[in-house]
Amino acid sequence: MAKTSNSDERQWAYDPKPGSKSSLFLELAQPDADGFADPVSVAEFKGKYRSLQFGNGGDWCRESSPLAKYYNVERRKEKGRITHVVLWGLKKQGSSQPIPDKIRKSICSGECSVLAIGTDIQADHRDGRRDDPRLSDPALVTEDDFQPLSQSANSAKRQHCKKCRETNNRFDAKRLGYSVSQTKGNGKYRGTCVGCYWHDPIGFNYQVSKNYQKK
Repeated sequence: MAKTSNSDERQWAYDPKPGSKSSLFLELAQPDADGFADPVSVAEFKGKYRSLQFGNGGDWCRESSPLAKYYNVERRKEKGRITHVVLWGLKKQGSSQPIPDKIRKSICSGECSVLAIGTDIQADHRDGRRDDPRLSDPALVTEDDFQPLSQSANSAKRQHCKKCRETNNRFDAKRLGYSVSQTKGNGKYRGTCVGCYWHDPIGFNYQVSKNYQKK
């Protein structure tokens, strides 16, 4: 089964029937806590996973399938045939709600996640598209869904998020001097902001630099 965390259990209550095609694929793909997994080749659909073999255009991973209701699913093809199935994070839908006052006050009391200053701080939705369904439920929304950004940093993020919405091309962190463009996924937006620099600047910097050693 897919690896989970507390936040994942809060966001999704997806528990496919043991032995079902969705359950077998998740066991094979082993997506991480954010729903990302390496491409799974159809050549791996053998033995225990033989039932995943495609007989009708990939019925179990179509956009209308139970799997695709919870994950962003890509079916890669060559010469009209599916060669790999890829999970690109947890799916989201709906529209966000105003930030609860208690959370806004707590977030705004911190320092900017980009500039490390404590003036003109705004509570920013980490999700640049602001369409995470959990934000519609006061019982589920948490401070982790937001981050403190100065007015100038937040303005910059909005511009980059706007461009992403228009083009579906995610922000390239190499423009800021980082060694990678994204920490999860790639340059195409596929239903989640996780892995983009602007989703979590501090976390992004940590992931990129955690193996750094002084010489």
